[in-house]
Amino acid sequence: MDSKGQDILFNSEMNQKDLMIQMLSERLDEKDETITELKETINDLKDTIAGLRETLDEFQRKLFGTGSEKTKQDKKTEETVTTIVKSHKRTTRKAKATREDQYGNLPIHKEVIPLLEEDKYCPYCNSKMEYVTEMFVREELRITPAKVERIHYYQEKWQCPECRKDGDGTFAESKIPTALIPHSPASPSMVAYVAMEKIGMAMPYYRQEFLMNQLGFTLPRETMANWIIYTAENYFYLIYDRLHEELLKRDLVHADETTCQVLREKGRTAEQTSYMWLYTTGNDGLTPIVLYDYQPSRKGSCVQEFLEGFHGMVQCDGYQGYNRLEDVILVCCLAHARRKFFEAVPAARRKKLKLLDVNSDEAIEDTGIPDEEKLEQLLPAEIGLLYCNKLFYLERTLKELEAEERKQQRTILEQPVWEQFWNWLGTLHPTGGSKLGKAVNYAQNHHDTLMNYMIDGRCEISNNRAERKAKSYAVGRKAFLFHTSEAGAGASAVMYSIVETAKANNLNIFQYLYMVLLYMPDYMNSSAGIEQLMPWSEFIKEQCSGIIDVESNVPENRIPLPCR
Repeated sequence: MDSKGQDILFNSEMNQKDLMIQMLSERLDEKDETITELKETINDLKDTIAGLRETLDEFQRKLFGTGSEKTKQDKKTEETVTTIVKSHKRTTRKAKATREDQYGNLPIHKEVIPLLEEDKYCPYCNSKMEYVTEMFVREELRITPAKVERIHYYQEKWQCPECRKDGDGTFAESKIPTALIPHSPASPSMVAYVAMEKIGMAMPYYRQEFLMNQLGFTLPRETMANWIIYTAENYFYLIYDRLHEELLKRDLVHADETTCQVLREKGRTAEQTSYMWLYTTGNDGLTPIVLYDYQPSRKGSCVQEFLEGFHGMVQCDGYQGYNRLEDVILVCCLAHARRKFFEAVPAARRKKLKLLDVNSDEAIEDTGIPDEEKLEQLLPAEIGLLYCNKLFYLERTLKELEAEERKQQRTILEQPVWEQFWNWLGTLHPTGGSKLGKAVNYAQNHHDTLMNYMIDGRCEISNNRAERKAKSYAVGRKAFLFHTSEAGAGASAVMYSIVETAKANNLNIFQYLYMVLLYMPDYMNSSAGIEQLMPWSEFIKEQCSGIIDVESNVPENRIPLPCR
C-alpha cells in the first residue's frame, strides 16, 4: 500500500475514534442528566412521603390519640429524668374585687332586727333599757326568682252628665297602651326575657318552655319563636337597618362568616349548609356596631351586597370571596397565617406552643428570633410560628398608643421582622400537599394584604375581633342546632345584632331589649323616635346602663321619649 493509501486509512481510523469518543461523551452527558433527574425524583418522592407520613400521623392522632394533644409517658421507661426549667417572669395577679366592685349597682334593703320586748328589761334591776344605736352585722344577697303575672287592662269610660240630660252621649275613654303584638299576650318584658334567654344566654326554646312550666304556666316553644320573628321583623329590624346605615359610613370593618343549618327553606334541602355572615366596626373610637346577616351561601356576592357603598378597609381572612369587594383595601388576618404554621408543627411538639392574641389576658412572651445555630434545631413550621409570635408581641406593646403613633412604631419595630420573615420564607421549598406547604403558600399568596394593617394605626394585626363575634353565634348554634325556617334564621341575625351591639356598648342587654319593645309600637314610624332608641343615644345610655328595671317604667306609665 502506498503512502497515500496509508494516510486515508489512518484518517479513517481517527474519524472513527473521534466519533466513538463523541458518542461516549454524549452518553455520559445523558447519564448525568438521567442521574440528576432521578435525584430530583427521589427528592420529590421523599417530600411526598414526608407529607403523607405527616398526614397519616395526624389521622392516627385524631383516631387513636387524645384530643388535648398530650403525649403519654412511655410506661416501659422508668428512668428519672432531670428537667431544667427556664426562669420566667411572674405575672402579677389582678387585685381581688371588693364587694362594692361586685355588688355596687344593686339596691340596698336595710333590715334592722328589733330587740324582743321581753329583752328590753335589765336582767339585774328590771329597769327598762334605753335605745343606744344599731350596729352593722353582715351582708347577704337575696334573690327573687322570675315572677310572672297576668295583667288585665281595663279601660275607664266617662260621660258628661249635662249632655246626658239633653240625650247627648258625650263620652271620654282612657288611652290604653298599644299592644306589642295584636291579639297576643306578649308584653315588652316577656318578649325581652325570651330574647335574652335565647340569644344572650344560648337557651333554646324547648328549655325555656320547661323553665316557664316550673314558674307555673305553659308557654309553647312555637309561640316564643313566633314572638321573636314578629318583633324582629317589625321592631328590631328598624334598629338593625339604622345600624347598617351607620356601619357603611365607617372607615374600618371586620368581616367573617360561619356555618348554620336551616331545615325548611325554599329550593334547598335541610342538609345543605347555609351561612351567618357577621360584620363589626373596628378600633376607630366610635360607637361599636355588630351586625349579622343570614345568607344561604358563601358566595362573594353576599358580602358585596351587604357592604355596597362602603369604601374603607375590610379586615378578614384569606377567603377569596372578599376579593369581590370593590374600592376597598383588604387587610388579611395574621392569626390565620400563624394557625397554619401551628398546624404544621408535629403534635408532640405542638403542645408546648401557645397562640396568644393581642387582647389575651395572659401576657405574650417575647420569644425573639433565634440565631442561626438555634434555627438549625427548629422545624421550619416552628420558625414561621416564632416570626408570627414576635409580631404579636410587638403589637401588644403598642396596644395603648394612639393610632398615628402606633403606625409610626410599627414601621420602626415590625417592618424589619416582616422583611426577615419574607426573606426566610423565600428559602423554603416544601411539598405542595404538606401542611408546611399550605402554610407557606397561604402566607406568600397574601403577602400584600397581610401587611396592609400597617397602613392605618387603627387596623389590627388579626381579625380576632370578628371571630369572637362569630363564636357568640356558634355557642348558641351548638345549643339550638338549627333554624327551623328562613324567617327564623333572618330573625336570629337581627336579634344577635341587637344583643351583641348592646353588649359592645356596655348596655344592660335585657334592659335595652325591653326599652326598644316598650316604645317601638308607638314610634316605629318616627325617625326621631328610632334615633332615641339607638344604642348611642343619651336616653338609652341613661336608662340601660344600670340594673334591670321593669317596674318603674311600664307600658301604662312610661317615661316620655325625648323626641324633638
